[in-house]
Amino acid sequence: MGRRRLGRRFGWLWAAYAVSAYGSGLGFGALPLIAVLVLRAGPAEVSALSAVGPAVGALVAVPLAPWVEFRRKRPVMVAMDLVRFVAMASIPVGYALGCLGFVQLLVVSVVVAAAKIAFGAAGGAYLKALVRPDDLLVANARFESTNWSSIAVGPPLGGAAIGLFGPVTTVVADALGYLLSALGIAAIGGREAAPRPSGKEPVRAGAVLDGWRHILGDPGLRALYLNNMLVAGLIMATEPVLAVLLLRQLHFAPWQYGLAFAAPCLGGLVGSRLARRVVDRYGRDRVFRTVGTLRAVWLIGLAFVRPGVVGLVTVIAVELAIIVNMSLFNPVLATYRLERTPEHLVARTLSAWSIGQQASIALCTALGGLLAAATGPRATLVVAGLLILATPVLLPRGEGTAAPGTPTARRTSA
Repeated sequence: MGRRRLGRRFGWLWAAYAVSAYGSGLGFGALPLIAVLVLRAGPAEVSALSAVGPAVGALVAVPLAPWVEFRRKRPVMVAMDLVRFVAMASIPVGYALGCLGFVQLLVVSVVVAAAKIAFGAAGGAYLKALVRPDDLLVANARFESTNWSSIAVGPPLGGAAIGLFGPVTTVVADALGYLLSALGIAAIGGREAAPRPSGKEPVRAGAVLDGWRHILGDPGLRALYLNNMLVAGLIMATEPVLAVLLLRQLHFAPWQYGLAFAAPCLGGLVGSRLARRVVDRYGRDRVFRTVGTLRAVWLIGLAFVRPGVVGLVTVIAVELAIIVNMSLFNPVLATYRLERTPEHLVARTLSAWSIGQQASIALCTALGGLLAAATGPRATLVVAGLLILATPVLLPRGEGTAAPGTPTARRTSA
């Protein structure tokens, strides 16, 4: 298969996303790290920063959804990038002035989380208008591959940069990534049509809930929404627990811990590049059922990690299997979600999706921490691994997951 050309404007959008993603990759985990190294924060404060900040940010994003829906999407994306730039840039400024505090980190966490959701909603709506329907899967796969490559490369480089230049170095890189992303989106050019509310008042009461109404009213989207919330929540809830197991109980070296999570992310390049071919060959229904199930079966393997090289290889193998399947599944899901959503509901639907996922991650992470404190890391990993095995039951079955009139729909029904 030759490389699909999606046009100059998509190239600018992809470049802007890549700059932002690599900046965030360099700054991955920077706020908790600054809380520990600079502010001497304890476990309770670090947990609050990791869970409460994004959860409150999700709540803040709820009323933003209609505001995003009924405005041109590029200016919204630029504004959300600039908001994140200012928020992140306030940290090195506070550090330099000697007035950086925990409350500031918490506020930054909330602002960045809310702006991320609003940006994603505007970006999805803009992408749907920018590329042809047949090219949506290719475009989403390129974003997916960029995301995983940034996670593979960014954190190790960020850790080295912190060691050489100080604790706020990666925050500066993250802030500059948002600024450059804003400039790239502004450079796309072209006139964007004003959004049309489809005959409804854009500020009517209850407009903030229209995204959830659409998701829950569509059988395919509803099944995938519930499945995605549980899978994302359970997988992310294991990360802090696994960190305690590897670093404290099994005495992994920091470089081994970093390698265990960075190396498998390269599998994201494999899965995302296969997405279009796999859908073309097997159909979307089978991808949802098979790959969606394969995302869930590996997590329990983390409960059986042992010390030394064998344990390191086990973590890498389990994470690699999960990421390959996730990176194949995610662009197919993102494309399906856009195809099933009317233009006047895209931003609110994507906001509702992100808010639900973020809330699920925060809740599962908090419950996982409580369970680990009461029973230990291994028991928590076993519980998470067993619970996630039940999530394939929520995947859509049979017909209904292909958008009417698309090549995938015709292939699936043939």
